[in-house]
Amino acid sequence: MVEREFVFSQQNFDFLRSISNKKTGIVVTDDKFNMFYARLSRRLRKLGLADFDSYCDLIRNDPNGEEMIELVNAVTTNLTSFFRENHHFEYLSKTIVPEMVKNKPAERKIRIWSAGCSTGEEPYSLGITLHEALAPHVGWNAEILATDIDSNVLAKAASGVYSGERVDGLDSRRLQKWFMRGKGANSGMVRLKPEIMGLIRFGQLNLMEDWRLEQPQDVIFCRNVIIYFDKVSKTKLVERFADNIKEGGYLFIGHSESLFKLTDRFELIGKTIYRKIR
Repeated sequence: MVEREFVFSQQNFDFLRSISNKKTGIVVTDDKFNMFYARLSRRLRKLGLADFDSYCDLIRNDPNGEEMIELVNAVTTNLTSFFRENHHFEYLSKTIVPEMVKNKPAERKIRIWSAGCSTGEEPYSLGITLHEALAPHVGWNAEILATDIDSNVLAKAASGVYSGERVDGLDSRRLQKWFMRGKGANSGMVRLKPEIMGLIRFGQLNLMEDWRLEQPQDVIFCRNVIIYFDKVSKTKLVERFADNIKEGGYLFIGHSESLFKLTDRFELIGKTIYRKIR
């Protein structure tokens, strides 16, 4: 047995996953025991705590305090990449944009929400896609809202700065057109160009709390998020998405997710692509 720096009991684990579930809606399974220990041990070191009992007491005594934010940041999973599940971006470019330009000429704006945007690769991919797709259509523009529960990844996303490794798989034309390469101390880094960054507004949002968007969206991307929720939370969230999408608008979810038996307000029209029908 590997000797741990801190004692981490099943009781500690059950308490922490229960309170994080109440805060985020994410279901934490038994196999995440070691992940919780590894990520939260960093918080114990940072806070100078001797054990997980003390950490649980800290959370218990101040459930709405700053450490709850750190707990959520530590245990949420942030796995993403530029143009991940590229067929979604292709559909947006080749089907949705032409459809909107044809059918809604008076609007001249496409609104998209990246819900669970993580470190920003998804909203920036949306920005690039829309900038390219709307270029031939004079007067049309895009507005992208990007939100996440994790304040740390939002700060990373808003900076628009990434290591060169993160963009290695991108088409060379896109890389040259939409990214600036760092020099000197920033060598090996890239940054999105202002015309892409300017399309996106970042903000912190917990999908399980009360919220309503200022404007109904044409498209919502919420990919690889609901897979972590229980059925009740999934149903509630999907219904709220429907309330905040325009009639005939679209919802994109992750490759391992489905709305089957969750709602009758969307119809499946492509691989993990849904259209609002009521």
